[in-house]
Amino acid sequence: MKLRLARHALGDAVVVAVEGELDLFTAPFLRDEVRDAIKQDGARLVLDLQQLSFMDSSGLSVLIEAWRLATGEGGGVSLAAPQAPVARILRTTGLDRRIKVYSDVDSAVGEI
Repeated sequence: MKLRLARHALGDAVVVAVEGELDLFTAPFLRDEVRDAIKQDGARLVLDLQQLSFMDSSGLSVLIEAWRLATGEGGGVSLAAPQAPVARILRTTGLDRRIKVYSDVDSAVGEI
């Protein structure tokens, strides 16, 4: 399995669940999904990373782009439940200081 995406509304936010590996080859799929979600469902976006097992710099780039798009539309992005390897990358790069990270989807939705 490389990457699976699922999108659903939760309250007035849109949640995109990301499962698998986010790398150079799969990042464009998430980029397209994020763009569509913001365009069609609104700029309050939660990325559910609970099932994301790997992320490289291409994935970080998509997260930054998502944040820029959402905030540019008056919304925001939150990240929910990253596994330890992904959380470590977010901390190491400092991205967790720009995009808030929450322990679960409900908490992330409540804080956007």
